Formats: sequence, C-alpha cells, structure tokens
Amino acid sequence: MSVKVFVVDDSAVVRQALAHMLAGHAEVELIGSAPNPLLAMDMIRKNPPDVLLLDIEMPGMDGLTFLRQIMSTQPIPTVICSTLSTEGSKVALEALSAGAVAVLAKPKLGLKQYLEDSRREMVQTLKTAARSKPRSRPPPGDSGSAKLLSRAPVLGSVHAFAMNKPVVIGSSTGGTQALEVVLTSLPADAPGIAITQHMPEKFTAMYAKRLDGICAMNVREARDGDRLERGVVLIAPGGLHMQLRKAAGQYFVTVVDGPPVNRHKPSVDVLFRSAAECAGRDVLGIILTGMGDDGARGMKVLHDGGARTLAQNEETCVVFGMPKEAIKLQAVDEILPLEQMARAILQFDSRA
Repeated sequence: MSVKVFVVDDSAVVRQALAHMLAGHAEVELIGSAPNPLLAMDMIRKNPPDVLLLDIEMPGMDGLTFLRQIMSTQPIPTVICSTLSTEGSKVALEALSAGAVAVLAKPKLGLKQYLEDSRREMVQTLKTAARSKPRSRPPPGDSGSAKLLSRAPVLGSVHAFAMNKPVVIGSSTGGTQALEVVLTSLPADAPGIAITQHMPEKFTAMYAKRLDGICAMNVREARDGDRLERGVVLIAPGGLHMQLRKAAGQYFVTVVDGPPVNRHKPSVDVLFRSAAECAGRDVLGIILTGMGDDGARGMKVLHDGGARTLAQNEETCVVFGMPKEAIKLQAVDEILPLEQMARAILQFDSRA
C-alpha cells in the first residue's frame, strides 16, 4: 500500500514539481495539495493523509500555527519543507519542537532541479515519516528560567570537581524533541556531552542557541578545538563531522570536513568511533530516535571497548530505526524510555 501524501505550500511551482516528482511512484501517492492551511484543513479532514508535507512561510495562517492545530486535534506525521533563511530556520526548529517529524531544506533558486535531484531522499523521508509516531509537546516556558535555576539542578547535582567522563549522543528523526527532554532534565554541572544530530547546516547553530536558553547546561554549536568539560554540551555543526579526542587528560572536539558517512554529515558513527578510541571505558554512548542505521556500528565499537551503551526504547521513539539497528548488533547494554536517559547519565557519572 502506498503512502498517502498531502502538500501544503503557497508556491504553485513547488506543488507542480512535487506532483511531477511523485507521479506514478509505486510507494508514495500525492492525494492532494493546497496553497494555504485554511484550504487544506477541510480537505485533510475529509481524506486524512499518512503524511503532511508542509511549508512554514505562507500568507494567511502560517505553517507553524497550522501544525500546532493539527497536532492538538488530529496528529498527522508532518515533514517540513522550507527554505533555509535565518528566520525560516528558526521557525522550522519551532516546528520540530511542536511535533514535526523531519525538516527538508529547499533552495530559493533552482527549485525544480533540486526536487528532481532529491527525489530519493524525499521519498525515503516520507515513507519513514508515515511509520513514525509524532509526539506533540507544549512549548517550553520562559527561555531564561533554566539559566536562572542553574544553581538548583533538576535531577540533583554531581560534584563539580568529579572526573569528567564524557557522554556521546547520536540522534536523527525525532531527535530534536528527544534531546530537549534529556538536556532540560540535567543539572548545570552534569558531565560534558557531545551530540551528533542529523540536521542541515543552517539549523545547528540556531538549535544549539534555542537549547541553551532552556537548559541549565551551556549548549553551543561545536567549533574545532572546543573543550568538552562539565556543564557543556557541544552539538556537531550541520555539514561537518565531529570527533572526540583527548590531550593532557582533557577532552576536546575536532570539527572536520569529509565525505558523508552512512549518507550523513555529521555522522553519529564518526563521533562514536572517535569516542571509543580516546575514552575507552570512561565514555557513555547513547543512541536515540532516528531513521536508518547511522551510529549502530560505532556503538558496537564503543560497547566492545568496554564503554556503557544505552538505546531509547521503541515506545518513546518517533522512529525506532537507529536504536533498533544498534540493538540488533548486540551493541546495547540497556534499553530505556526517553524519560529515564537523564537519570542514567547522572548514575553513570557517579560511578567510580
């Protein structure tokens, strides 16, 4: 049975190009389109799609407002297809937080050629989204509140001068929400965390800034040579790989260019393998929700080297692909619900 897709985009060029791209496809069927959310609403109610492909910058009702309405009344797996302007990136991140499954970038110029070239990625994303379990969440509170509470951590402080045992986390589809759940539950002096989240390059700096506003820990997009220390979260920049290294008893990250690994840049496998090499048994590896298998083999290297490894359980994943592949490789010590990951990080940190 083919995946039923409905497109909401104010550009007639986009709607026509998508119709042409998906025409006759055996696995994905375009069942309708609308130039704005107001027209789309009745059409979706009458014939609910498996996946909604949604623009966010539209006249009348914007895509973000529409998404929040959909998620509160009739949750539908939603893929955002947006241009990567600064403002567009910010709103797309808000859409992910509101429950969107994934974000696809579209250029302002050369749109038809881009859609033709990215047909395979588009179809795979739509198919995966159709199997996902979108989780809508209320918007976070005042962005400054977490920083004000940084001296009164959420799950209990660990000793500020304890050994720095790093944590490495990999995630993809659904990961922006999952990471928010984990990081907002950690105290300001939690162990240093290096994260590879599959995300376009223009999104990661803004995503890190958003997390920094709601977390007790300091969150930022990684720069080459940054030190991974207690209370710091470093997020791999989109379009570059991030590796962990150790020098003079301290952990640092290197940010490097290179070919995609497992079709991704940054790649979770790259981070995990580097952590296994430099930290051995002193690192905690965590794999969260995401499509595909990036990170599974890297987690196997971590596990076989004596590191502790955790995977998010199927029930709390938006997409159970990456954790499932790591579990199949027998690379996981324990499978946990998302809500228990922060506590597991602090428990690992407290061990001698």
